[in-house]
Amino acid sequence: MSSVKQEGSISAQKTRPDGVSELSIPVPWGEIRGKAWGPEHGHPVLCLHGWADNCGSFNTLIPFLPKECRYVAVDMPGHGLSSHRPPGVFYSFPAYAVDVRRVAESLSWTKFSIMGHSMGGNITVMFSALYPEMVDGIIVLDVFGFVPTDPKEIPRIMRQGMEEMLKFEKKAEEKKRVYTYEKAVERLLAANPTLSERSIQTLLERGLTRVEGGFVFSRDLRVNFKNIERITLEQSLEMQSLIQAPVLLILADKGFSPASRESSQKLTSKLLQVYQERNDTVVRVPGSHHVHLDNPEVVAPFICDFLQTKVLSQQVKA
Repeated sequence: MSSVKQEGSISAQKTRPDGVSELSIPVPWGEIRGKAWGPEHGHPVLCLHGWADNCGSFNTLIPFLPKECRYVAVDMPGHGLSSHRPPGVFYSFPAYAVDVRRVAESLSWTKFSIMGHSMGGNITVMFSALYPEMVDGIIVLDVFGFVPTDPKEIPRIMRQGMEEMLKFEKKAEEKKRVYTYEKAVERLLAANPTLSERSIQTLLERGLTRVEGGFVFSRDLRVNFKNIERITLEQSLEMQSLIQAPVLLILADKGFSPASRESSQKLTSKLLQVYQERNDTVVRVPGSHHVHLDNPEVVAPFICDFLQTKVLSQQVKA
């Protein structure tokens, strides 16, 4: 992987004073924006943020990680500085998985590691199942990698997502609400009460767009709609069986909870059981859902050990 190979498919690569590069990857409807840390020829690690966040989610963690890696964190479509999907198009995990493939191709990456938080963790695992030959290490932060859904619930969820889209399209001409910076902080904190003030400010760096009279949130409002592309536990387990790379699963003790309903807990416990049967690494750490952002020093030792022993050391042997 090198910048020489990348120049033909990356339209912008600007290095900031702190050594972090800003990336812009062209896609059919616009661009996917992102940032890169580390040596251009280092082992590639793609970092995928969670729902309604942006690639700033990894700002505090990456400085703690192995220096011999090249980390690229992207704003997923509809988030941060990346383009929104075209009108009438839904956001879904399969669509995001295709975006990962687009990013990898633009970067000339044929084999790489992936680290994903929350929604990004689900995209990470789905992509790793669909393209197992391209992934040599999987790091999943505070999520189980799939969102298995009770088959009886799928029709209701699909209809709800469709109705949300149709309702949105009828009032698409309405302008986004404008906030002062202070009110935007309050809004994000209300939605994520466990986030530290520093983390809030980090996410707002790419999460706000300045307009006349203040700021608007940069994310596409359609990312709030129900994901209409659902899979069952049986389908999730089949996908999980296709994964070839080692997995590090980090769960926060005050973080993601699949649901209070017993049925949902049973679905995710089966996924967890399979990771353990595969001898994947499952660790629990103190902290909230964004522990990797709020307290990166808590998760960094596990990620460093995983990258060194399960990924980088294997390259040396090869």
